[in-house]
Amino acid sequence: MTRQIYCLIVIAATLVSCEKGFLDKQPDESITIEDAFGKRTYAEAFLTDVYASMDNELYFTDYLGTSPNPFVIAADEMNVPWPEKFEKLMNKGSWNPFNVAGQQWKNMYEGIRKANIFLNHIHLTPIDNVFTEEVKQRWIGEARFLRAFYHFRLIRIYGGIPLMARAAQFDDDLTAYRRNTWDECVDFVAKECDTAVTLLPMKSAEDRDIGRATAAAALALKARMLLYDASPQFNGNPDYANYVDNRGVHLFPQEYDANKWNKAATAAKDCIDKCEAAGYTLFEEYQDPVENYQQLFLENHNSEVLFARNCGVDGIVEKCAFPGSLGGWNGYNPTQQLVDAYEMQDGQTPILGYDTNNAPIINPESGYQETGFATADDPNGRWLSGVRNMYINREPRFYATINFNGAYFVNRRLEFWYSGADGQSAGGRDYNTTGYLLKKFADPSVIISQGKFSLKTWVFFRLAEFYLNYAEALNESQGPVPDVYTYVNEIRARAGLPGLSAGLSKEQMRAKILHERQIELSFESHRYFDCHRWKIAAQTDNGPIYGMNISAGNSLDDENYYKRVIVERRVFQSPKHYLFPIPQSEIDKSPNLIQSPNW
Repeated sequence: MTRQIYCLIVIAATLVSCEKGFLDKQPDESITIEDAFGKRTYAEAFLTDVYASMDNELYFTDYLGTSPNPFVIAADEMNVPWPEKFEKLMNKGSWNPFNVAGQQWKNMYEGIRKANIFLNHIHLTPIDNVFTEEVKQRWIGEARFLRAFYHFRLIRIYGGIPLMARAAQFDDDLTAYRRNTWDECVDFVAKECDTAVTLLPMKSAEDRDIGRATAAAALALKARMLLYDASPQFNGNPDYANYVDNRGVHLFPQEYDANKWNKAATAAKDCIDKCEAAGYTLFEEYQDPVENYQQLFLENHNSEVLFARNCGVDGIVEKCAFPGSLGGWNGYNPTQQLVDAYEMQDGQTPILGYDTNNAPIINPESGYQETGFATADDPNGRWLSGVRNMYINREPRFYATINFNGAYFVNRRLEFWYSGADGQSAGGRDYNTTGYLLKKFADPSVIISQGKFSLKTWVFFRLAEFYLNYAEALNESQGPVPDVYTYVNEIRARAGLPGLSAGLSKEQMRAKILHERQIELSFESHRYFDCHRWKIAAQTDNGPIYGMNISAGNSLDDENYYKRVIVERRVFQSPKHYLFPIPQSEIDKSPNLIQSPNW
């Protein structure tokens, strides 16, 4: 393939400028890949195309046959009204190797191959006063980071995968492709990140480079990979004890290794320290914690962002999250389970659990009430008079993340009851299934009817995650030592909440950290993986999903609307659903590529 035409159309389309002679060539005078790398502008265009394989995770449902981010809806934090989506197959337990969304496998290996081709040929690009040796090394660092990043995105859903440190060729023997072991995959990603850190700057120095990989991104990727490696799903999991390939090679670790938590803690702290030294900070630009948390996801490439995908001017979030009265599709519906998880303003837990009938067990000390309505507006504007008491005095992140019945949004109060302006009586397939809409990520300045949308990014890594990663790994390795409290409480303080109570046990702190991750990182593709790596998805992703009674109600104060109802009964088969199946079409091509366990 090295002397064939490669992605000529893509290269040409992404060039800022092209030489006239190149464009004037006849079809049979096509350049080779070696010729393309002989020019700096073409080489940079090729590197730009390596980035193109990054998924746009703003899309929580499959779109035009692709499913870039099925993980939010497949977790217990969101539902959508569209039954044909792949994510709904996951919810029903109806997915299999023949209907699984395969573009994760396809897109990531495509990106890996492009990175390998770039690395194989960048030495052909001549050094000059623009393309200096320093620039060359940075580009190599970017390609190596992306190669590791794409491998990680496959490893987290399939386990061990075939590692590709070279570009696949058309004449490759496909029977040679086998899964590498989990430990080999983790080691590959970690070492690639270590190398990338030495080649990349900690921050982009110029605006034109914003969005390109940095050493901060490489440190973050390594830290997250090692956190996953230490977690119960992959660290001596007995469910995978007998999972071997057709040579008898065990593909997962057979024994638990406690030291992996130490390695994860060290990597997370290293990421935090070096990023903060380089000027990255928690985003704290606004005094009001509601506004601050909301703007964190609307102000692109802010001080907290370590790596993000530039998504362009995109209105998918607003179309899916806005109510029908504002031109939206009512589609991104947070679950009652997530709504229940938000604390009260004073940090009290409102709901302690659920009884045998799945009714909430209310903490009497929290002040939370399921009945009655607010008699006055909140002075800070977080709720208005007439709102159900279950939505008042909740923690600030709730008001920045969740739109609820009677909330004020953009220019009007939301009416989610049956006959309301945003209710189910409007008809059609676009309706609010739970009585909640996603507010996080949604830009209130967007005007759907006028096609006025805003510039978007998707944040893959932000500093707050690594505060929580470090606290989790440190708690598992040393127990709830002071640093664990320090980093969790930093996140809580930023959110306007008091610190955690002193004297927690290791198990109690673990629960607090997982809860903090559920809230702070909601809808950022973390909940799915947190529940999987801790092996609790069989509880969180299985059974009934609840919402408000959207098929009832004629006014804001109609009691019938505020009854909890089952929206969907989800199916999670353990241990089968803890990993994705490899698409059967890929197994058919490479018969030694062993299918995921229990599929």
